[in-house]
Amino acid sequence: MSILGNHPKGLYALALANTGERFGYYTMIAIFVLYLQAKYGFSEGYASTVYGAFLAAVYFMPLIGGIMADRFGYGKMINYGFAIMFAGYLCLSLPMHGGAFSLAVMFAALVLIAMGTGLFKGNLQVLMGNLYDEPRYSSMRDTAFSIFYMAINLGAFFAPSAANAVTEYFLSRKGFVYDASIPALAHGYLDGSITESSMEVLEGLRQAQHYSGDMASFCNSYITAVSDSYSYSFGVACLSLILSVLIYRVFRKTYIHADCRSSQRTDKGEETIAAVAGELTPGQTRKRIVALLLVFAIVIFFWMAFHQNGLTLTFFARDYTAHLITGDGRMWFDTVTLTCAIVFIYSLVFLFRSATMRGRIFSVSAAMVAAATAIYRYNTAEEVVSINPSIFQQFNPFFVIVLTPLSVWIFSMLAKRGKEPSAPRKIGYGMIVAAAAFMILAAGSAGLMTPDQVKAAGVSSRLVSPDWLIYTYLSLTFAELLLSPMGISFVSKVAPPRYKGAMMGCWFAATAIGNYLVSVVGYLWGGLPLWCVWGVLMACCLLSAVIIFSLMKRIEAATR
Repeated sequence: MSILGNHPKGLYALALANTGERFGYYTMIAIFVLYLQAKYGFSEGYASTVYGAFLAAVYFMPLIGGIMADRFGYGKMINYGFAIMFAGYLCLSLPMHGGAFSLAVMFAALVLIAMGTGLFKGNLQVLMGNLYDEPRYSSMRDTAFSIFYMAINLGAFFAPSAANAVTEYFLSRKGFVYDASIPALAHGYLDGSITESSMEVLEGLRQAQHYSGDMASFCNSYITAVSDSYSYSFGVACLSLILSVLIYRVFRKTYIHADCRSSQRTDKGEETIAAVAGELTPGQTRKRIVALLLVFAIVIFFWMAFHQNGLTLTFFARDYTAHLITGDGRMWFDTVTLTCAIVFIYSLVFLFRSATMRGRIFSVSAAMVAAATAIYRYNTAEEVVSINPSIFQQFNPFFVIVLTPLSVWIFSMLAKRGKEPSAPRKIGYGMIVAAAAFMILAAGSAGLMTPDQVKAAGVSSRLVSPDWLIYTYLSLTFAELLLSPMGISFVSKVAPPRYKGAMMGCWFAATAIGNYLVSVVGYLWGGLPLWCVWGVLMACCLLSAVIIFSLMKRIEAATR
């Protein structure tokens, strides 16, 4: 038996449809804050507010989308979501320079994307959960959501590279080379707030770009060029959505039986868990909803910490991390090499689980091709590789993909022995691991200048190794695998049948609150030492872990 097991075919159709949509979304998120600051000159605080409010809207709207789906149907809402998201990404990809009008179009695009995502995201996951209401599949629910989550991250893994490739291509057509530090300095020059030392840095960057015009012309030209390049990168989301729609519609027959509400499923006489176990009493329903709400309240602080990837972790990558990489570290930033690592790992997994000689031969062949390609890339790579700050966002999905087989195997073994932790306990462990992640980053930030000092000087006096961020992303990924797919599975399993859409929406609403709180940390990005910023996140995660473990018996008792 393969690692995918004997899951319903609808799993793969829904997972791949979500992969395409997430690819477009994370292509946008990889560069969104950089775009806001480059095009509009937003401060870190204001950019944090826009970023946090957008993420909050994206994850709050599934609550409304879930309530609507409980009444009108999941499939119908998902189709509407596709169309609205496409309109939003299309507006965002238009390279406008009209000042207030451009800003209005940008905010309108964000509203459309949030609305469309609200109708799509949660309801697609409810369909997933419905597939596993059948008794023959119910024991595979957690594994299924781990696979589903891995597919999401497959799209997210390639997104930063796609954003960088499109940005650099269109920027090169204007005669420029990408440098993340130029836009802030250029805006400072144009509004007269630039310091003398920063002016010297900007002059050096102008000469490095081989620009022959005056400084004002250079600043305006570079800001326009990089802003347009970011806009074209957002267009990738439109293309990926088209692919997602095709997958969703072509393979509809594999999941159509799950595309109905609780009352419809009962009327049709389908063999669901609810039908077998009996309807929940009002008291049981109330206890389950309370238990879910307690879990939702805890995960708020995880998302507040986790989604710093597109905000303060990107600031740290831009302002404090070395941009020129030599030695073996170059391979971390080669998407082809990382893809080979994924293929190699999964080839070994399938090799050990394959029941046929043909499967074993295919697995060995794939592993050998992946290894040979990686070795070739290593031997032919340039000695010095320049990296962009947004590329670090590829590490979280990469680690999710490569660690998912290990996660599935560990919890499967524990389940067979009757020792698998409950979903709430996994969430508690995840909060502890998230705290450890920011402890790593706090250690790496020791002795660095404050953000305000960097802004005054134009550049940090010391740049740290990318390894600090890579290890932080690795630790956050361990935390995420303990929390996010398990949390979604927990909601789909525990939510009362009549409130599945609403409860899945509440999961995303909790995520939305955490995402809005992301912006609070952005306002700390100024005069505080960096270790204090990471310390706040570490404290929030540890406090959340203490709270959930103190409520564990109550939560577990209510969900039995």
